[in-house]
Amino acid sequence: MNIVNIFLKELKQTFRDVRMFGFMIAFPIVFILVLGLALSNAFNTNKITIDDIHVLYKNQGNNQLARSFEAFKKELSKSGIHFKEATGNVNGKKEVKQNNVDGYVEISNTGVKLYESERNSIEGNIIQGMMSAFVDKYNVAMAVAKIDSSKVSTVLASNHTIPYINETSLHAAKSPGAMDYYAIAMTAMIAFYAALNGTSLMNVEIARKTGDRLLVSPARKSDIFLGKVFGSIVVNFIFIVIVVLFSKFVFKANWGDHLGTVLLVLFTEILMSISFGLGVSYLTKTAGAARTIVMIIIQVASFIGGAYYKIDYAGNIPKLSPLSWAIEGITKVIYENDLAAAIPSITLNLGITIITMLIAVVSFRRREGL
Repeated sequence: MNIVNIFLKELKQTFRDVRMFGFMIAFPIVFILVLGLALSNAFNTNKITIDDIHVLYKNQGNNQLARSFEAFKKELSKSGIHFKEATGNVNGKKEVKQNNVDGYVEISNTGVKLYESERNSIEGNIIQGMMSAFVDKYNVAMAVAKIDSSKVSTVLASNHTIPYINETSLHAAKSPGAMDYYAIAMTAMIAFYAALNGTSLMNVEIARKTGDRLLVSPARKSDIFLGKVFGSIVVNFIFIVIVVLFSKFVFKANWGDHLGTVLLVLFTEILMSISFGLGVSYLTKTAGAARTIVMIIIQVASFIGGAYYKIDYAGNIPKLSPLSWAIEGITKVIYENDLAAAIPSITLNLGITIITMLIAVVSFRRREGL
């Protein structure tokens, strides 16, 4: 019962601290909004948009070639490749040089000539591929004509049933946008900030002169320790849940279909953070020194762990940060439905929790006070 009373006291004490309550909730929400909007373009660098392609042509081929090309360009218009005949004094080559069109095609009985714009290499490659397909098809038809001319129309008619452009995504797997990424990163970072709460867990009682009162109360030292630790864990987890739900429903951040697994990763990160902060507070002589050390570690871990910017490749350095473990695991759970990806982060968090909590427990028992 004493543990419950200490637990409830910790909850009330934390929620009455308006500055802490505001920091743990407002800070990540503001950063998600600012970074998510400011760096949105940085998360769309792999997206290439190709507008409609415009090609001039001059058709001086025989009747069969002319008819085949007319059917061919009609099909291509459905794919956004538009052919316009160069009439009168229009100089197709000059139009290409001036970048007025993406390409110019001359069709004659001797062959097909293609002139591409050097400024639009992607469009030029597309046109070249399409014309190669047309020439190959026509050559097949001419080869068939030498054997059985009645089959030529059948070969050429097959153009209407073959799609000239097949769209295939090279990045079929989903990837987070700016708002999605920073929702994950800022939430993971604020979970690590729980370490600051861990440094002051016992020191705040000493500073407020309430530590001695707790010691002379019916509660045992172990009750005080467990009650305050459990209270801090629950409070910080509530903060995290609020940030997650706010970003999900207000900012429309994608938290995937496995929110329970995501919250489990964040919960173990909170365990690790509070235990780490508590352990550091017992290894240092003053509360100020503990907070300074933990704050420096949080900032370094946030910087190299991808809290402020997305790290595509930086060797093994990001792996030194607990934030990197959490961000990577959560991202894979959300976008790859890989629940096993959460295991490394959970395991590492629990491992550090056990080590630092043992340090705190041993130090707590040796002290006369809190």
